[in-house]
Amino acid sequence: MKKWWLLFVVLGFVACLEDSDDQASPQEFTEVTLQFQNQIEGENVVLNSETYVNSEETYEIETLRYIISNIVLIAENGEEFVYPQAESYFVVNEENEASKSITLEGIPMQNYEAIRFGLGVDQSNYPLNGVNNFVPTAEENNMLWSWSAGYIFLRFEGNYTSATENDHLFAYHIGSHGQALDNYKEVTLDFQNTLALGSSNSIEITSDVSKIFEAEFSLSLEDIDDIQVDPQYSPQVMANFSQSFSIQQ
Repeated sequence: MKKWWLLFVVLGFVACLEDSDDQASPQEFTEVTLQFQNQIEGENVVLNSETYVNSEETYEIETLRYIISNIVLIAENGEEFVYPQAESYFVVNEENEASKSITLEGIPMQNYEAIRFGLGVDQSNYPLNGVNNFVPTAEENNMLWSWSAGYIFLRFEGNYTSATENDHLFAYHIGSHGQALDNYKEVTLDFQNTLALGSSNSIEITSDVSKIFEAEFSLSLEDIDDIQVDPQYSPQVMANFSQSFSIQQ
């Protein structure tokens, strides 16, 4: 009887040690790369030479840049990993291939079901509060207003031809202007398959740029080809643009 009692004690002690080891095991972390691709009709955007069709208008894109911010990964159990906000501001610039690849460090290794990110800069850090380390990047990419302290969230420029215009310039420079005209948007994308992080991970995010003109709202360059501080059209541009993103898995 004593031998059986001693065996139970030993087994219980070993089980406690195993539980202790499990609880004490450190959280593992990894890197995740967000790979942005700007496309129209399934093909990567080509600047300055490729012609695209918007309704009855044709257009070429000279500049396409936008701010990505406030990145959050959402786990299977609903927990959210919020990437450090001070390091969570980036410019995706179609002219700079490297800018379209954003590497996030220190991501907990677990299963994720969605990602959320901002387009532009939220009110808590606008116009230039809290993200001073991002100002040089924004300035270098010409994503700051020259006449006002604040960010340009989307810079979309080129030329177009319509029934009444030939090779005419267009420019969409969209940002927030105080609290009265807040054009910051959040985008949440579900993964088609659960993202199980390993030692090397990549998330491909595609933007269908044509949706800037046609998504929630229909916009025509012939109607208006210069949208900046516009309380009617600038929110429509950002609403459309926020619906352009999808996950490729």
